[in-house]
Amino acid sequence: MFSEWNEMMTQMKIAIDFDGTIVEDEYPDIGKPMLFAFETMRELQKQKHQLILWTYRSGSELDEAVDFCRKNGVEFYAVNRSYPEEEYEPGSSRKIHAHIFIDDRNIGGFPGWSKVWQMLNGEAGDNDGSGMPLQADSRGGLWRRLIGK
Repeated sequence: MFSEWNEMMTQMKIAIDFDGTIVEDEYPDIGKPMLFAFETMRELQKQKHQLILWTYRSGSELDEAVDFCRKNGVEFYAVNRSYPEEEYEPGSSRKIHAHIFIDDRNIGGFPGWSKVWQMLNGEAGDNDGSGMPLQADSRGGLWRRLIGK
């Protein structure tokens, strides 16, 4: 059981918004890439995390965003769904199943990709002055505190 939990925490599903998070918000156009966005996402993929593009975009606007990310070296595990084979059924929840959501609409706004990297890799200390824990990985951060190991 613990090994399954540990594997899950080392291979998280991370849902990432596009406009205002991966790129500057210029919707419906594609803005400039946010500083360190693609570098961070590529490193997260190297760590075996599954990245899900989670965005308001649909149709050709969504295709453009996916192509833009692909050209910048990021291929998503899934797009606007929890897993690649998921089929949308009208009347069912559109909520994505992910361990972490990275979005510019978070409380407090988007902290920037450097801070996201620090938070996910336990490099930011215990908190940012707000009292909220920043570490979110299984190497002694939030997850370890939650399971008490």
